[in-house]
Amino acid sequence: MEFSAVQIAELVNGKIEGDSTVCVNTLAKIEEGHIGALSFLANPKYEEFIYTTKSSVCIVNDSFLPSKSLPESLTLIKVEDAYSCFAKLLELYSQISKKKPGIESPVNISESAKLGKDIHVGAFSYIADYTKIGDKVIIYPQVFIGDNVEIGENSIIHPGVKIYNDCKVGKNCIIHAGTIIGADGFGFATDENGIFQKVPQIGNVVIEDNVEIGSNTTIDRATMGSTFIRSGSKIDNLCQIAHNVDFGSNSAMAAQAGIAGSAKIGNRVLIGGQAGISGHLHIADETKIVAQSGIPSTVKKAETLMGSPGIPIEDFKKSYFGFRKLPIILNKIQELEKKINDISTENK
Repeated sequence: MEFSAVQIAELVNGKIEGDSTVCVNTLAKIEEGHIGALSFLANPKYEEFIYTTKSSVCIVNDSFLPSKSLPESLTLIKVEDAYSCFAKLLELYSQISKKKPGIESPVNISESAKLGKDIHVGAFSYIADYTKIGDKVIIYPQVFIGDNVEIGENSIIHPGVKIYNDCKVGKNCIIHAGTIIGADGFGFATDENGIFQKVPQIGNVVIEDNVEIGSNTTIDRATMGSTFIRSGSKIDNLCQIAHNVDFGSNSAMAAQAGIAGSAKIGNRVLIGGQAGISGHLHIADETKIVAQSGIPSTVKKAETLMGSPGIPIEDFKKSYFGFRKLPIILNKIQELEKKINDISTENK
């Protein structure tokens, strides 16, 4: 779809400097611009690229004053906040790019499933018995949705997602490709011979509204009850959330992090990549866990934790400073030992 500079300026309440009739049909980073592309400049460290960019239109802050000549083919749209305006345009572009309502073929949709208005179902998807799909839901190809699953309106389920029986997904959620919701939790008990026996996992996963889950993440169903992902939370790619976890609202978790069973994560908690959180503990609201940290016990008050086991970040920095000086300290100890031995030998 093509937009003129005038149309874009109207959308973002901007002022045009240059050719108001020029049109764009794609978005590009300013350093990778090309004819027909729309870019933006918000960070001053990228200013050098605006003098060589091949983009047709660039959104800049009102305060931007070029220090040298701009390309003749470049039209500027000046706005109060270039970054937020470009984000608005990205959202608009995303909405335009959405799949149109309709059901592709082949698909398997149970006669007992209840489908909302204006939904899209991609080819080779499977929608099982007694499912409830809300209005304007988009289901991409090769998605499996099990018995009794509920998906709220305006949610997007990307290709290859598997949602097991009885799980619930709220409104305005996005689940990216390859994610599995509701597989069995890792529940086993040994018998008198030390042989593992499976503990049936009969709970479900409940994902509340406005949650986004990255690709190839796994969220296990509860042994009993529910595994919860609370409203507004954001989970990155390749994360593991175990059975009966309660992941608080507006919390975020970066890639390759893992949470063991029955842990309770507070609200507005930030978890860095490759962090690990043990089971059956609580993490206080607004805690920050630095990447690759390990949390083995309950965190009772909000603080930033680093290391394994995780300790307050300032304590970690002091400890690490000492750790880095260990070779020097060891050399000094060896020198002292040698001097002591030399003195002992002389006194004999």
